Amino acid sequence: MPKRDYGLVKRSSTPFTDRITRAVSQDCLRSYPYSRLSSIIAQMKNPPTSEMSTRRSFLKKSALAATFPLIVPSSVLGLGNTTAPSDRIVLGGIGLGPRGRKVLSRFLAQSDCQFVGIADPQRDRRKHVKNTVDRAYQNRDCASYGDMGDILSRDDIDAVVIATGDRWHTTASIYAARSGKDIYCEKPCAMNIQECRELDQEVLKHKRVFQAGTQRRSVPNFGLAADLARSGKLGPLTTVHAGILELKNYLPPLPAEPEPDPSDINWDKWLGPAPWMPFNKSYCEGGWRNHKGLYAANRLPEWGAHTVDLCQWAAGADGTTPVEYEAEGTTIHATYENGLKLVMRLSGFKNEGDWIEGLGTCPVRFEGEQGWVEAGDYDKIECSNPELIAGKLPDQLAGTDPANHVRNFLDCIKSRAKPVCNSTVARYGHMASFAAAASWKLGRKVTFDPVSETFPGDEEANRMIHYTRRGPYTI
Repeated sequence: MPKRDYGLVKRSSTPFTDRITRAVSQDCLRSYPYSRLSSIIAQMKNPPTSEMSTRRSFLKKSALAATFPLIVPSSVLGLGNTTAPSDRIVLGGIGLGPRGRKVLSRFLAQSDCQFVGIADPQRDRRKHVKNTVDRAYQNRDCASYGDMGDILSRDDIDAVVIATGDRWHTTASIYAARSGKDIYCEKPCAMNIQECRELDQEVLKHKRVFQAGTQRRSVPNFGLAADLARSGKLGPLTTVHAGILELKNYLPPLPAEPEPDPSDINWDKWLGPAPWMPFNKSYCEGGWRNHKGLYAANRLPEWGAHTVDLCQWAAGADGTTPVEYEAEGTTIHATYENGLKLVMRLSGFKNEGDWIEGLGTCPVRFEGEQGWVEAGDYDKIECSNPELIAGKLPDQLAGTDPANHVRNFLDCIKSRAKPVCNSTVARYGHMASFAAAASWKLGRKVTFDPVSETFPGDEEANRMIHYTRRGPYTI
């Protein structure tokens, strides 16, 4: 196939302000896959700033009156209980499907941020997002692009929300980090162990604020359960349990269909770094799940990105992983270096896996020598000692609701602190899921070294670590 041009095109972000140049380092420039980027930012010599002060101060000094509309909503002026435009975090979106639009709704509810543009290779989806945003703000200002480069090249955008399919998460996040954007990325944030490492390294290198969309870390009942485990109130921890979906082999490819007009669905950009495969519309309608190259690790990270992550949190293991994994039917047993056990067992929608009934999906259970606690998605929690949880849950929130997680991300953009599920947290939590999936796929015990991030002496397992991105979507 001929190589296409994915250049970043400079665009004015508003009708009443000039643009402020956001510098991008020359090493970023050389590795960026968008061919027209060099002509746009060749003059830029310094790395992106981690602060928003330059743009903010400029906006305050700009002569807005010349082109200011005669009538504007009070929110635009910062009146009432709203935030002034100069203090708002400006957001763009990349690939916002059904889950992405749920996350978007929580951003739109925040007065201190403004969503200004959507990029998606599917016209219907970007139209849906634009209509939603325009209704929320009572204007027609939300920009719509077929290429994420148009979002990433906008100097006025501080952060991006990435909710593509699994195949794009790491690559798009790295492009965003190199463009000086902070990042909220849906899970799983990576396709394999290699991407876990690359993502974290790039986020840290470019000093970006990164929040993985593992919102259960910001849900009160899960937080209380993890606090009880870490505090010692259950006694020394012995076993942590993570609910997972049933692992399955990848499905065969779908039948080839004629490619649509690129203005409707740009198939090449939709695939992005994934291996080339013939077009089938079902992929673009959510049917990409459980297809090799499009979906991560045979379904385990679908829920493991949440539940294994919560077990890591409860175990105080955010900077490491278990070192041994062994699949036994539908259950995977893992062991940390200190002897703590991690058990991954079914937690579907039919009370599979012997969990407490009624607590909800994505359950976790933390067991110590002196007691246990279990929690699930239906803002429920149970404990061997009810006194430990009595009156401790004033705020109820479903496990699927990202409201608190979004708030944490925005607060961290302002403070430059690390969010509750930053890139390093996601790195190790995700790696644990990928190592477990390797054991299941190989049908045997595997040993993983969280320092070298390899399976020592296991060539077969190590082949599952690496990933080759399809050009030009390289990093």
